[in-house]
Amino acid sequence: MKSLIRIAPTDMGLSVDEIRAAVRESLSDCKDRLRKVLLLPPDYTRFHSYAGQLTAMYYAELKDTCEIDILPTLGTHVPVTRKEALEMFGPDIPFDRFIVHNWREDVVKIGEVPGEYVASISEGLVTTPIDVEVNRVLLDPSYDLILSLGQVVPHEVVGMANRNKNIFVGCGGASMINNSHMLGAFYGMERIMGRDHTPVRDVFDYAEEHFLMNIPVCYVLTVTTAPGGHIRVHGLFIGREREKFEAAVALAQKKNLIFPEKPFKKVVVMLDAGEFKSTWLGNKAVYRTRMAIADGGELIVLAPGVDKFGEDPENDLLIRKYGYVGRENVLKLVEENADLRENLSVAAHLIHGSSDGRFSITYCTKLLTEDEVRGVAFDYIPYDEAAAKYDPAKLRDGWNTVDGEEIYYIPNPALGLWADRSKFE
Repeated sequence: MKSLIRIAPTDMGLSVDEIRAAVRESLSDCKDRLRKVLLLPPDYTRFHSYAGQLTAMYYAELKDTCEIDILPTLGTHVPVTRKEALEMFGPDIPFDRFIVHNWREDVVKIGEVPGEYVASISEGLVTTPIDVEVNRVLLDPSYDLILSLGQVVPHEVVGMANRNKNIFVGCGGASMINNSHMLGAFYGMERIMGRDHTPVRDVFDYAEEHFLMNIPVCYVLTVTTAPGGHIRVHGLFIGREREKFEAAVALAQKKNLIFPEKPFKKVVVMLDAGEFKSTWLGNKAVYRTRMAIADGGELIVLAPGVDKFGEDPENDLLIRKYGYVGRENVLKLVEENADLRENLSVAAHLIHGSSDGRFSITYCTKLLTEDEVRGVAFDYIPYDEAAAKYDPAKLRDGWNTVDGEEIYYIPNPALGLWADRSKFE
């Protein structure tokens, strides 16, 4: 497959025709010999990645000469519904081409990242080996090409999302998901978010170099923004070389890192009801803003579609049991409780979703009760009451004044990382 980079010349992004031409060019040296292809796009929770449109473009280019399967990289998320598939990927891909990844049952171990290596990259914070597991579909030798598609954007576990994270977490198993999430939480997400080289990325790179090189993977990476909900593709990076990812990281750091001129005393974050249905996803409102919120500040999360805590029923029960009680408390709970030790991604998530007492977090819901919300250590306001005061239809992205009070409004926390600039100097 041909490697290439396309950077938009203006803030309006690449045109559809420019992106489609790049897709065709990337296939120009291999299309004639391809007979079976596997596409690995993200799920609906990464709607603004433009990966849905790219998946449809590759499908259109290959469908007449290739058998094509599509395995959304769910990780621990719920499967893509028919409605979500239609909205994200369009009407031209038959729903029976989609394969559901089950992170508990569908994986095969292909290697192990040694504990000595994990200790060396984590300053000794984590010393246990990590199993490398992938969905068995990726090991099918009949695939001539496996395309992993997705957005490079700040991420709480790995630093910058995508590339081989899409494989080892999105198509991975419990060991890698649990241990990589806890590695990031132990190391400290404020040392990780928005950066390329992190301990978790090192684990993924080690796993790729040692266990994935014989699998015909190629990465198709985007850098996007979505002002007013309209996706703009600022860069397209195609190729397996790490340099393509590094170029995408550099652009994403320019487009998706936001440095407000002063700390937030009150920030209001909107979670789109179609995209965010759990606090597992919705807590992007917490960790994507925490480095910009002043001590003693307030975070108001407008969450009309959130009806659960975990994407997985078992994870949901654990979140309800232990709650978002802060890093030190969670680490103690891990030591004391086997169920949490056996589900370290949940423990990491509980750390990510807490402010550690620095600022208050208020979830404003329709579908979860006040008792449920307060039961996991969040404050609560009914959604309709909060939305009447902080009306998403009236607020603009950035600074606003509501009833004489200055607030900062974020319409979608998945698209950036808000932080004090000094933390990146």
